[in-house]
Amino acid sequence: MGVMLIRRGRVIDPDQDIDGQFDVLVLDGVVAAIDKGIAPPDGAEVIEASGHVVCPGFIDVHCHLREPGFEYKETIATGTAAAARGGFTTVCAMPNTSPTTDSRAVVEFVMQKARDEGAVRVLPVGCVTKGSKGETLAEMGELAEAGAIGFSDDGFPVADPNIMRQALSYSSSLGLPIINHCEVPELSRGGSMNEGWVSTRLGVKGIPSSAEEIMVARDIALAELTGGRLHLAHLSTAGTIELVRNAKEKGIDVTCEVTPHHLTLTEKTLLGDANGDSLFEPLTASAYNTHAKVNPPLRTSDDVGAMVQGLAEGVIDLIATDHAPHSQIDKLCTLDEAAPGLSVLETALGSVLSLYHQGQVALPTLVAKLTAASAGFLRRDDVGTLRKGAIADIVVFDPEAEWVVDASRFASKGKNTPLDGTTLKGQVVATIVGGEVVYDAQS
Repeated sequence: MGVMLIRRGRVIDPDQDIDGQFDVLVLDGVVAAIDKGIAPPDGAEVIEASGHVVCPGFIDVHCHLREPGFEYKETIATGTAAAARGGFTTVCAMPNTSPTTDSRAVVEFVMQKARDEGAVRVLPVGCVTKGSKGETLAEMGELAEAGAIGFSDDGFPVADPNIMRQALSYSSSLGLPIINHCEVPELSRGGSMNEGWVSTRLGVKGIPSSAEEIMVARDIALAELTGGRLHLAHLSTAGTIELVRNAKEKGIDVTCEVTPHHLTLTEKTLLGDANGDSLFEPLTASAYNTHAKVNPPLRTSDDVGAMVQGLAEGVIDLIATDHAPHSQIDKLCTLDEAAPGLSVLETALGSVLSLYHQGQVALPTLVAKLTAASAGFLRRDDVGTLRKGAIADIVVFDPEAEWVVDASRFASKGKNTPLDGTTLKGQVVATIVGGEVVYDAQS
């Protein structure tokens, strides 16, 4: 590690309420100073950031790296390379691997693999139940000691309310959150998209909003009962936002996240080119786009509006990608057969910046939801900030740069995105982890 100076960028650090043109000096992997007109020390690596935003590295509290067990979809090496391209310097790996992350051995494997091959920091999430089967609690204390930052059976909900109650009670003594995928299986089973006029037009079984909202209401009630830390993953409905708003007003310990796609895309994405409002508009070959199948599904424009409003108002705590890479064979099939999930890490910034460009959410708010808010969720003060002495995890991005998404050029093995071929505005220029450049768009 050496000396680095990032000059003349618009520094946005929500943790310190900084937003202005400054230089950032990095010494031996930590932030040494933020000031104007810092002279480059001898031998310093200088990054010219004029016209660019300089902020703490993004933190993704919810992504799928697939290793161990599903390396044909993604590996820790390819997933973290994708994260670096997207400006993420810390990612939290979900436990639906094979074997699942329900033992100390798997937590330690993920952490060691990340140290050996990862481009960015990886923090494992442990299972709530053994094998994520929803029957018996995992050894949560052992997982926490090994380095798990929370517990989730993501991919599956914790369907049994008594198991969920036990999990919240036990995890509260560890100070770690239960992260639930909120879905009532009996209402969602067999569904491939949102239940509504678009699913009717496509002749596909839908998933009603109530499948999410009923589970969220249950979990909030159990969090109030137990005093446990509840985190609600990838929220998608307007009704859910109201439930969370009411819970926070009551002082219940609940946090939540939203994905870039639930902030920007609607169910009409699955119509392809026939993206109108008519039940009778002819469909084209671009309909039934399996790359737009995700769980929870893309919802209505009203739901998207509620997500954006909830983010701007602070009801939604943070943005997480739910990066879910799949192989081609997982998506080259019918909509009903396709695996749900999108490859998101490399498009996340461009997606969410559309809210800024449309005047819906302020740029510092978006940066906060990707940095300081996520660090607060992790209860860490050494990342998600540019405070003096913090780890020098930094991203430099151009908020005005336009680029065309080409999934074939993703670092991720997962090319499954409905954004392929679309133009996004906002691109990462450089990603720095611990004072070392791990991604440079010019190289």
